[in-house]
Amino acid sequence: MEPGNNTRILEFILLGLSEEEVQPLIFGLFLSMYLITVFGNLLIILAISSDSHLHTPMYFFLSNLSFVDICFTSTTIPKMLWNIQSKSKGITYGGCMTQMYFYIMFAGLDDILLSVMAYDRYVAICHPLLYTVIISPRLCGLLVLISWVLVALYSLLHSLMVLRLSFCPLVQIPHFFCELSQLVQLASSDNFLNNIVMYFAAVLMGVGPFAGILYSYSKIVSCICKITSAQGKYKAFSTCVSHLSVVFLFYFTALGVFLSSGTTYTSHSSTITSVMYTVVTPMLNPFIYSLRNRDIKEGLKRLYWMPSTKDQLC
Repeated sequence: MEPGNNTRILEFILLGLSEEEVQPLIFGLFLSMYLITVFGNLLIILAISSDSHLHTPMYFFLSNLSFVDICFTSTTIPKMLWNIQSKSKGITYGGCMTQMYFYIMFAGLDDILLSVMAYDRYVAICHPLLYTVIISPRLCGLLVLISWVLVALYSLLHSLMVLRLSFCPLVQIPHFFCELSQLVQLASSDNFLNNIVMYFAAVLMGVGPFAGILYSYSKIVSCICKITSAQGKYKAFSTCVSHLSVVFLFYFTALGVFLSSGTTYTSHSSTITSVMYTVVTPMLNPFIYSLRNRDIKEGLKRLYWMPSTKDQLC
């Protein structure tokens, strides 16, 4: 089949989590996790935007991360829930390509934003007197803008590489969403170039930001060790705990997805690790930041009491 004949493919079949007897349980579980993810991250965004005490670079990046997590989860879960409800397993060719594009983009944004947040913590702890000069509002906006542009181009590259591939008329994807490596492996045309680009880009996007995080925290640890008082060390380290927890969770599950993508495509382990990566991690991020961060907890309290305060003033 020539690449130009891809338009004849009406839909792909998504086989992940397709056991009929547990469909109601899966629907309820994933709907609950999706609502918790959206509601939790939305609360973080509202708390930061409504509280002037949280209008700092650190929480600006956190609000962007929460927004990206909402979008990231929304690229896969609603379609899966719709398929379960309608007892259908199909997704159109155009829908599959669109889902893959946004999945790659928002996953990449998560990756880069975590690296940017690590740099923010490095400047705050190692150069506190120059923090407001270095991490200016202009730089914050520029870093976020560059992140969006770079990741959009990165995702576009992968999407264009997949569009050149040919597929059989009936393609069954052993996932609950259109995952890049699965699509490349299921192509009926030569996918050697796609594999090269895919793994090279994955290493570049994974190793680059992660190396930045490691460098930032190596400097942070070195700086904390120079602090004489135990209270000072604890205060400095406590500002990084939430971010470190999210970094560990993100890269641990991302590594699982990357390693499982190299195994046989019928493996259930790939689906399970993808669930952890696409659903569980974005759901836990708000809990990690709200439970471990005093400023966020205070911001959420002020957000909760704000309506009653306005009523009293009226």
